[in-house]
Amino acid sequence: TEFDRGIKVGMMVEVPSAVLMLDQFVEEVDFFSIGTNDLIQYVLAVDRGNTDVASLYTASDPSILRILGMAVRTATEHNKPISMCGQMCGNPMYTMFLLGLGLRSMSVTPAAIPEIKQVCRRVSLAQCQRVAERAVELESARSVRTYLKEELLKVMPELPV
Repeated sequence: TEFDRGIKVGMMVEVPSAVLMLDQFVEEVDFFSIGTNDLIQYVLAVDRGNTDVASLYTASDPSILRILGMAVRTATEHNKPISMCGQMCGNPMYTMFLLGLGLRSMSVTPAAIPEIKQVCRRVSLAQCQRVAERAVELESARSVRTYLKEELLKVMPELPV
């Protein structure tokens, strides 16, 4: 059977083990895409559909910031494109952080595009890198959320966060 050998093959990164082994997958794929909804659930061991524990599901947990940094760093070091999909990248509170990590491609819902574009247009990469460096040093989800909101409001004071 004939097929196009030039078709790009990518990999979803949705579980912690995939992030930890990313350097082993770089030879097998052309690109990566981080699926934040599942990755957050599995890193935090929180079933986001279970009302008893759903409140513990948060993208601002320091472990989430660190594991995302690991994934982006590994892909970048191996010259593999990496993108992100999921609710986290559609929330403008995280845009500066994600840009600061090195993400340049995010899949967001159409409704989120205008705000995300506005954030991107109002910040510099150096500014975003400083935000990312500071955010990963914080010790709690609450302090991460507070910090990212403060930084977002500096560039977009009109946003209700």
